[in-house]
Amino acid sequence: MTFAAQYQFGKIGEGTIATWLRQREWNVLPVYEKELDEGKGPVLFTAQMGTSLIAPDLLCFRGKEVYWIEAKTKSSFTWHRITGRWVTGIDLRHYGDYLKVARLSPFPVWLLFLHLEGQAKDTPEGMETPTGLFGRELVYLEQHENHRHDNWGRSGMVYWALESLHKLAALDEMIPEVAF
Repeated sequence: MTFAAQYQFGKIGEGTIATWLRQREWNVLPVYEKELDEGKGPVLFTAQMGTSLIAPDLLCFRGKEVYWIEAKTKSSFTWHRITGRWVTGIDLRHYGDYLKVARLSPFPVWLLFLHLEGQAKDTPEGMETPTGLFGRELVYLEQHENHRHDNWGRSGMVYWALESLHKLAALDEMIPEVAF
């Protein structure tokens, strides 16, 4: 998939997650709107001059509750043969920056993964790939990594097992009339 196609795929998923949050009476502030050709995501400029971090996609609030949300859209979970688990993950460099944001900010950072109806290539026979919206607070996930892999992504990847995530919504609750 080209960068442009991946970007569009991710933006559609991010919008779907934002709509789902708004339907639950959350106010949603997209942290950025960047030009596609910049190839950059949201940036948090820290108080330390010259330092910036990759920021989560959304800032959400309802009453006095405020959360950072990093929204990821995936075609499917991956079957990790070594541990015999469904896993999902993110770029290791981004993960490091999100952890720094979580430490700097008074607001918790959550990772949300929208998993569509794709089929993982290593899916064991007779098993279906899980679908829906899954997530958990980053400080919890930091203590429950399934594994890391240096050969995937620009800077490596970090993965979490399905069991470490909460299922927040079924796929048909997220996108009842939209087919991917």
